Amino acid sequence: MPAPETSLRPTNARPVLGHVNLMADTLIANANLDDLRAIVRNMVASATPGIAAALTSAARDRLQQTNARCLPGSHNLFTSYGPNAAPTQQLHELLKRARALYGSGMGFASLGLLASAVRSTIGLQWDCEGPAADILAVIDADIAQAIQSCKEELEAGRVEEYTSARKALAELRGAVDASCEDVESWGGEFPFERGVSSLAYWKL
Repeated sequence: MPAPETSLRPTNARPVLGHVNLMADTLIANANLDDLRAIVRNMVASATPGIAAALTSAARDRLQQTNARCLPGSHNLFTSYGPNAAPTQQLHELLKRARALYGSGMGFASLGLLASAVRSTIGLQWDCEGPAADILAVIDADIAQAIQSCKEELEAGRVEEYTSARKALAELRGAVDASCEDVESWGGEFPFERGVSSLAYWKL
């Protein structure tokens, strides 16, 4: 009798990663951004074990390859430094990069970008109900979320260089403190209260 067929691959071997299926690659290459966002959100919400972790791991690999933490020029983040100042597209792009980093679990890598955004407000005076005030409230929320991402990154054991992490944290603290002093000098309302609270109650 012929011997029974047996698998040649050990049972504890990790699966081999291959190329993306041709049809799946065609979809990825041609779907618009809104469709891709919806597809990814549906996949993450599917409760398939490990899929969210796999997504963020792949995102970290990609962002590290593209060096997404590199700081762009911190100039031209606002249209002017007068009462009618408004955020520029460059500021929106900087914040998108920061969110991609802290959203994928690279909180410490996002801090330099957020510090750059905060520093860009020094010398800026704004209307408390204008577009500048609106974006500053958004940056404040980004800082709080980035600090939470840093905590999770630390708890997960992904921080390899504590010196660099502490430096990034100190840089953001310094930018927030400088902004606070600047706002006090012209009698404005400090926009980064949530960020200050997040920084004040956590030490590395």
